[in-house]
Amino acid sequence: MPLRDIAAAVGTPTYVYSRTRLLSNYRAFAEGPTKPDLVCYSVKALANLAVLRLLAEAGSGFDVVSGGELARVVAAGGDPAKVVFSGVAKTKAELAEALALGIRCFNVESEGELTTLSGLAQAAGREAQVSLRVNPHVDARTHPYIATALRESKFGVPLDRARHLYRQAAKLPGLRVVGVDFHLGSQITSLTPFREALAEIKDLLDALARDGHRLRHLDVGGGLGVRYRGRSLPPPGAWLALMRQALRGRELELLIEPGRAIAADAGLLLTQVLGDKRGQARRFLLVDAAMNDLLRPSLYGAHHEIVSVRTTRARPVTVDVVGPICESGDFLAQRRRMQPVVPGELLAVLDAGAYGFSMSSNYNSRPRAAEVLVEGNDFRVIRRRETRADLWRGEGD
Repeated sequence: MPLRDIAAAVGTPTYVYSRTRLLSNYRAFAEGPTKPDLVCYSVKALANLAVLRLLAEAGSGFDVVSGGELARVVAAGGDPAKVVFSGVAKTKAELAEALALGIRCFNVESEGELTTLSGLAQAAGREAQVSLRVNPHVDARTHPYIATALRESKFGVPLDRARHLYRQAAKLPGLRVVGVDFHLGSQITSLTPFREALAEIKDLLDALARDGHRLRHLDVGGGLGVRYRGRSLPPPGAWLALMRQALRGRELELLIEPGRAIAADAGLLLTQVLGDKRGQARRFLLVDAAMNDLLRPSLYGAHHEIVSVRTTRARPVTVDVVGPICESGDFLAQRRRMQPVVPGELLAVLDAGAYGFSMSSNYNSRPRAAEVLVEGNDFRVIRRRETRADLWRGEGD
């Protein structure tokens, strides 16, 4: 499906996703000899209803972190009985809604949440299935903003308090303790952090068994990285084999929560070149996409390959690829060696399917991009481009 045709029909900037790639990435986790008992796709990575519906029809469950994400799953036809609800600051309204829908499990992250959920379950005459998200204090060797299992992290409960909290949860009315959950972070490029965490988690599982808890599952989260720079990374099968080995001899189901590894390389951001500006110390390639469309380079210093849609053999030049936002941090790439391009040409920012559109905003009163799903030799718009009127919808005197 030529990107030029999509740009001509829909305009730029536009997110373009591959149906085939999304499904093949999902199946890399969901199928095979080491497959988990349930894949819970992490909605925060890419939350478009068409994508969620595609994965739900393939059999996926979902990991949500807000009432809004849960509502998206339901609107897309997802099964609440395949939903796990994570997050450190769930509101009473969100907990009550998830309880009424009958989700599979609440990944509880504090003592206060246990008490609140118990009260809500009692009042509703329901039973909430819970696991505790345990923080094993493992360095995921990733960017500090996406590392979630250190002592300094807001996520989870300390490992040394876990047994006490499990005893408390077992005594609270309206709760049924069904699992253990942990999540190390995102864009992890080695199996070593997972091995370190599993050593701690296996000790906890043994201790909980001695305490009389009859658990149903272990939820190992997600976090497996993708090849933003073409580097060699562990495949899903190797990661899953490590998890299965840790569960050997234990009658526990395995739950996983991949997001980035399913969505990242299934999407790109299509943008048009507006100009070529020479500054005093840098050369700037001006494009119509900006940090409000793709925040990762500005926020994390993340690297995305950027290629011209037109094939050229000209000698590369060094440029900063920047957008129209009134911030010095508005860049998609810095000091990047690229083939020279001229105004009107199209660039594809690769591996942008995860945390691209889902982190976008209307900063500088910019309408958000369109989203397109490519299906074979055709495509369809799965989110129309916002209009200026959309920017102030809901505002007024």
